[in-house]
Amino acid sequence: MKEALYYQPHEKGVACLLCPKACVISEGKRGFCRVRTNIGGKLYTANYAACTACALDPIEKKPLYHFYPGSSILSIGTWGCNFACQFCQNWQIAQAEPQEAELFPAQAVAAAKQAGSGNIGIAYTYSEPSVWYEYVLETACLARQAGLKNVVVTNGFINPEPLTQLLPFIDAMNIDVKAFSQKFYRTICAGSLAEVQRTVELAVKHCHVEITTLVVPGLNDDLRELEALTKWLSSMDRNIPLHLSRYFPQYKLNVPPTPLSTLEAARDIARQYLNYVYLGNAGSSGSDTLCPACGALVISRGARVAIHLTAAKTCQSCGNKIAVIL
Repeated sequence: MKEALYYQPHEKGVACLLCPKACVISEGKRGFCRVRTNIGGKLYTANYAACTACALDPIEKKPLYHFYPGSSILSIGTWGCNFACQFCQNWQIAQAEPQEAELFPAQAVAAAKQAGSGNIGIAYTYSEPSVWYEYVLETACLARQAGLKNVVVTNGFINPEPLTQLLPFIDAMNIDVKAFSQKFYRTICAGSLAEVQRTVELAVKHCHVEITTLVVPGLNDDLRELEALTKWLSSMDRNIPLHLSRYFPQYKLNVPPTPLSTLEAARDIARQYLNYVYLGNAGSSGSDTLCPACGALVISRGARVAIHLTAAKTCQSCGNKIAVIL
């Protein structure tokens, strides 16, 4: 247990200010995320230094395709989430009571430094890292001091003040925009779209950002809705990479998998507005980076990642600058 940041007294207990749910938590109870606990009128985080998953992953698995492609990153996660997505891919740790191991911030940084020369830093992922806020903030601070990169893979449901405190230590984010519909967020995720949009709009001003949308048949696969999503992203930057990911039945949702034809149609529309659009969970198809100017292959992602760029990060065929961090 560690005293939480971002809360204040309330006549019915304490009010959590970390995320837009604004839970009012009475004595001995926990908030929606199952993490933040009222003990004696103070709010404590119950998952501090509680690690439920740890692995050295390819950076492409986050997915981040334009941030040090071909590198590895030490990926760690905890339990708890401030959403309740019916299709949760990691429900065993996000929504259940998984086994955990103690991993303090200095230990995580030491492990990242010992992971080898191919490792660029630490990714806070698997479950929702914003409900691990105090731990992520402390670890990211230490990692930055050690010359490591910090990556956050998140649902984006966090209040502006804690996000603003964290962002100076974050190098890249993959933010799930689960749909471009408030109804979907409310009924399928127990969340809200507007707050996630606010997070994206703030994050793109401070670090590298890529977006993932899991396309679920009959729920968020309307091509007009997906077009609206890509228009909004392009209004910030046409170079924001978008990952359109194929859904498979998981957790509480059992609709059939996303047809590849749906993903391909969505990709074709998205490419009218965005320079870099990828298909996820769809085999090797759709994972390569093509030059948006001439269509030449500039980063291939097969058995290994191969980069076909000049030293100036331009296309070898036409000289167009490619938006990638190497």
